[in-house]
Amino acid sequence: MSSDAALDDFPAAPPTRPLWLITLADLALLLVGFFVLLQANQKLDPHALADGLRQGFGGAPRAALAPAPAAMPLAANALRDFAPGSAALPAAPDALVAWAKDAVRDPRVMLTVTGAVDGSVADVDRASGSGVVLATDRARAVAAALDTVAPGRILVSTTNRPGPRQVTVTLAFAGEGKSR
Repeated sequence: MSSDAALDDFPAAPPTRPLWLITLADLALLLVGFFVLLQANQKLDPHALADGLRQGFGGAPRAALAPAPAAMPLAANALRDFAPGSAALPAAPDALVAWAKDAVRDPRVMLTVTGAVDGSVADVDRASGSGVVLATDRARAVAAALDTVAPGRILVSTTNRPGPRQVTVTLAFAGEGKSR
């Protein structure tokens, strides 16, 4: 045999599909998978789906990543002139209660009741010596006066900055979510 004959003796290549056809099939399968995901997502909670995907890739759930976004404040009212070291309401809170009752008629809003102390030595809780405890007691006293407002729509908080001896009630837009 000559060397020219040896080159021609290679076996014929088996019949195969063109490469573009394999790529087209892969893309078609990805497109079908995308539409199946869209169809399945119509009845799922989008936050639950996102958490599931995040956990599938080794991430933490959304609740562990960041707190829920804060409500957007719209209006505020205050009850002022608390006696130093006292959480007793300084006056009848009728005007504040009427304002709050009118404000929460909209189911999309929440109230935040924030107690404060003036930062002086005299304006602290007598039993614990803590200004934060007194500020919390003031906020709880005002929240109790707002008994016509559903408990799930009131948040009680304190401020750590010295200011006037008062309790501020803030009306905030909480969103279009589930009714409270």
